[in-house]
Amino acid sequence: MRIKKFAAAALLGAAVIVLSGCETGFPAQVSRFQAMPAPAGQTFFVVPMDTRLNGSLEFQRFGAYVAQALQAQGYAPATTPAAASLIVNVGYNVDRGTTEYQSDPFGRGGYGFGMGYGGMFARPYYYPRFGGRSAFYYGWDDPFYSPFDTGITSYRVYRSKLDVDIRRHADNQSVFEGHAKARSENDDLNRIVPNLVEAMFTGFPGRNGETVMITVPSAARAARRY
Repeated sequence: MRIKKFAAAALLGAAVIVLSGCETGFPAQVSRFQAMPAPAGQTFFVVPMDTRLNGSLEFQRFGAYVAQALQAQGYAPATTPAAASLIVNVGYNVDRGTTEYQSDPFGRGGYGFGMGYGGMFARPYYYPRFGGRSAFYYGWDDPFYSPFDTGITSYRVYRSKLDVDIRRHADNQSVFEGHAKARSENDDLNRIVPNLVEAMFTGFPGRNGETVMITVPSAARAARRY
């Protein structure tokens, strides 16, 4: 029985190595509803959904990401809302984070699965322990390390979202409604928002009513110059 368990663990370890090699991007879930007109000289102006952000430097930065993405699709920026044929309403947010847990069913060192609010979410990981200390998981200065080595590790998860609502200026009719959301280990909007924008406009405008998983490659993030 012990040999069978070891063999199963070895096979899982090989799978984990493959998976970890693929998990190099920023995954996001994107939902889109659209009746977007094909680019034919339309102009747009980006405004915040939260009117408290009008004129803020923060929104100027994040709104510029959306503006550049729309320009890349063939739409032209307007100098004022009155001059635009499309008004682009943009909202973004990241929550305060929640604590989630990972368990190690084999005790000191071994394999386990992430534990979230819905139970196991099948996120395999492996971390060898040396003298009760994790060598690779969160580094040697693991802030969640327990000297009692309970086999349970806690970590913080932040949920972020981006909403884009595009309306015709003439009659206020919505032509695009998009929602992108993701999970991350930090709440840095300067990193999160550009990735959500890139996911939102990948394959834009998409099929009406679709929900897709889009991963923004690390190479694309490094090459982005907004």
